[in-house]
Amino acid sequence: MRGGGPTRGPVAGARRRIAAVATAGLLAVLLVGASQTAAPAAAATPVVPAFSHIYVVVMENHEYGTIAGNPTAPFINGLIRRYGLATNYRAVAHPSEPNYLALFAGSTLGVTDDGVHDLGARNLADQIEAGGRTWHVYAQDDPGRCSTAAAVPGGVDLVGAPGWYARKHDPAISFTDISGSPSRCARITHLAGFSPTAADYELIVPNMVNDMHDGTVAQGDAFLRAFVPRITGSAAFANSLLVITWDEGSSNVGGGGRVATIVVSPRVPAGFRSATSHTHYSLVRTIEDAWGLGCLAQTCTANDLGEFFTH
Repeated sequence: MRGGGPTRGPVAGARRRIAAVATAGLLAVLLVGASQTAAPAAAATPVVPAFSHIYVVVMENHEYGTIAGNPTAPFINGLIRRYGLATNYRAVAHPSEPNYLALFAGSTLGVTDDGVHDLGARNLADQIEAGGRTWHVYAQDDPGRCSTAAAVPGGVDLVGAPGWYARKHDPAISFTDISGSPSRCARITHLAGFSPTAADYELIVPNMVNDMHDGTVAQGDAFLRAFVPRITGSAAFANSLLVITWDEGSSNVGGGGRVATIVVSPRVPAGFRSATSHTHYSLVRTIEDAWGLGCLAQTCTANDLGEFFTH
């Protein structure tokens, strides 16, 4: 046994070195394989394009099922067939005003009614300006001159039926850093001067008839049929996004009802449907992600609509 010791020692050591090299090689193969497997998952993450223009049109007070598939809304359903539809999108509250605030500030800011509110919170307009971009609100029948009136009757404003301007549907004027600044509140105007290139972000608020609040689904459809081609028929639309949503539905699903939200862009495949859970905060997050603006309040934990563009 003593005589065989010197022979077995080097042999055993060599075997251990060979085993160590083999183990290291196998580990390297596993690590390379793991990195190759992980890469496609990262690449598949939805990304919102840096759109040149983003337009948002807010309609009123209809649950998803009264819009999608409704024969009295042929233009709207034509948009759904040609572009995209979020089928699991929810408003966040009742009544109207908290939803408009959510769409402009990423939060209802504790508002639970349709009253007159003067708010000091940071908002989407602040983010957009800080990001070096521009914004404009087109509120149909808005009286102009930085009016803070609660409601004003008007005639035909560009297209659609005559109706009422309602401050509760115009979120920008409720923020004191806008209402108190003549240059900023001058960016809230009536619809007649609409231009698809007036600003990077444009919020379009129809009057109380054309948004379906006081009017019918057919009247709202007629308004959109007359107005939307001013966006989709423009050269600016080639690298732009239009989202048409409803402020709230008739149910309490998600806090404000399940509403139809139509995603219109040349980047959206025809007839695309997304059952991903979304809210009004997702729409704001989409704007923020498109332009790298950061986040506001509830949008910091919201998803975006990126799946509509990842094809």
